[in-house]
Amino acid sequence: MDITIHSSFLPHDDAEAALAFYRDALGFELRKDVGYNGLRWLTVGPIGQPGTSIVLHPPAVDPGITEDERRTIVEMMAKGTYASLLLATEDLDGTFERVQATDAEVVQEPTDQPYGVRDCAFRDPAGNMVRIQEVR
Repeated sequence: MDITIHSSFLPHDDAEAALAFYRDALGFELRKDVGYNGLRWLTVGPIGQPGTSIVLHPPAVDPGITEDERRTIVEMMAKGTYASLLLATEDLDGTFERVQATDAEVVQEPTDQPYGVRDCAFRDPAGNMVRIQEVR
């Protein structure tokens, strides 16, 4: 089989803040900006990798989600425990400095982990954990 990852989804609670983080801090390009019923879905992705995207979507708008579930999702987003993303770079220190310079919330500076990777972590404006690993 030939299967690839095409899109992954992360919630946002402020489309402009999400766009600024993924475009300006991480250097992704905006591929789609879709509005529907006063809400926005943004598709972003790394430049030069048109087959891989992240869809930043309004939280808890899927059909069938109850109001209690919606409230739980929004609460988990606020705590930063709802969603995460793992990225990779060959220059972790340079990437960390560039993202940190945008006033992104730093969770962890570049660190050699006991399980064999070197990584850092940020939270995006919606609270999603964004970890960045160094590719060696």
